[in-house]
Amino acid sequence: MKKYMKKGWVALLVLPIMMIMAGCTKFLDRKPLTATLDDLHQGTLESQVYGMYFTLRTSAGFSTLPWLDFHSIRDDDAEKGSSLTDGAEVVSEFDHFNYSKDDWAPNTYWNDHYTMINQANKALYTAQSQNVTDDASLRNVGEACFFRAYAYFELVKTYGDVPLINYLVSKPSDAIRPKSPASAIYAFIDSNLTVAVKYLPLTSAAYGNYPGRLTRGAANTLWAQTYLFRQNWAKVISTCNEVISSGVYSLTPKFTDIWKDGLNGAGKNGPESIWEMQANDGQNAQSNSAADNGTFWGTCQNVRQGGAGLEWNLGWGWNTPTQNLIDAWDSTDPRKPATILYSGQYDGGPDQGGYGATLPPYDALEANGGIARKYWNKKVYSDPAMRQFTGFINNNGQAPWINHRILRYADVVLMLAEAANESGDGATAAANLEKIRNRASGNLGPARTIVPVVPFVSQAQMRTAIKNERRFEFAMEGYRFYDLVRWNDALSTLGPLGYTNRCRFYPIPQKAIDLSGGVLKQNPEW
Repeated sequence: MKKYMKKGWVALLVLPIMMIMAGCTKFLDRKPLTATLDDLHQGTLESQVYGMYFTLRTSAGFSTLPWLDFHSIRDDDAEKGSSLTDGAEVVSEFDHFNYSKDDWAPNTYWNDHYTMINQANKALYTAQSQNVTDDASLRNVGEACFFRAYAYFELVKTYGDVPLINYLVSKPSDAIRPKSPASAIYAFIDSNLTVAVKYLPLTSAAYGNYPGRLTRGAANTLWAQTYLFRQNWAKVISTCNEVISSGVYSLTPKFTDIWKDGLNGAGKNGPESIWEMQANDGQNAQSNSAADNGTFWGTCQNVRQGGAGLEWNLGWGWNTPTQNLIDAWDSTDPRKPATILYSGQYDGGPDQGGYGATLPPYDALEANGGIARKYWNKKVYSDPAMRQFTGFINNNGQAPWINHRILRYADVVLMLAEAANESGDGATAAANLEKIRNRASGNLGPARTIVPVVPFVSQAQMRTAIKNERRFEFAMEGYRFYDLVRWNDALSTLGPLGYTNRCRFYPIPQKAIDLSGGVLKQNPEW
């Protein structure tokens, strides 16, 4: 793990600083207390919202190692990767479920999410103070409410009950509050997404030339996810159908095209993209900070070969596929070679999401301080032409131009399939499952033998098929751990790795509890 990643973040754990939150009924549930916001002027709201996108792109809890720890490394498809000594604590904490109450990654994850909530509250307070009514400002309100809902959804999935402060605090002691039940957190998320759906535009074109800004489709997709976790199948169906009927999104015809981040920009913000963390780097960005607007999302996961100037020293080597995933996945599924990059093998060329290169063999990667890993996450595989263009090559070990696909249309289709099946509508479930499987086959149609049609036989059979489809469609993207938990499959699947039922929720950082003077209580099983 890069040492500089630990500096600063681990010290930012702060209940009083970060928990300045507001509710959303007309932006706030009740009037502010005595707090004021100085020097309000035109454009303040827009700049505050920009700050939330910046936090998403640059804060580790959203864009790099801590996010991967919680979302991906805890499942059976991914493991820490990197070298044995690089972030060694993560193997115990996240690969084997010996959770820590005080370590830099979980502390950062908690802190960064509440930091985003605080930013949203500040923007919403600004909006109320200015009594905004113009369309542009109301879009900003929608963005702030979305970001707050997104952060709280991440928190409630991870910790269960968490503190909810639905007013603007006037002094630090106002922020010391006990946890609210998960049901109250979900109700708060609903109130925020109600506002987001009302004010966000249908497409990001409404913002001008700013791809990646939030839309109504993003709000409805996030909302559908929250209903999925609550098993509110009717709401999942209606909300997914809102996204589908908008006509804005479609499945990218070729699965490998989703992940392209090359010079021509193909793959970024494509027809399947609902929301992506934006990352862009210009020519010679490595030596010109003004041209660098990247993230560590691709950097932390790319192939790592130690030693200055070595061709395959492309990143930090985290979040690598497991043998379990390799063995479970039918090798005839074209998504497998499009998701897994194999040491010592040809990358498959353009047809399989590659660039015509052959990786060093397993043992050669160990030379000069590198890492011997058999498999790598191909969904962040960096384009050699882009490496040359940006100057991020060889010993620079970075690929900062790669977007994180946070919400994509395939999830809407599979959520609809799952909710329909659980509601007794097998025909709709099978039809939507088929959309994903047909695309995976290369759109070969119903007579194909590759990724064949799965007809509806029974609810139980279709449930298993949808679970398997989510695993392979979203492999290495950070869905699986939380899917296993909500399906009540985590114990049977992850138990051999050390998971027990209490591991469904992570312990609240001890420093946050200490800063609250004991008002904030630890999760009961921890």
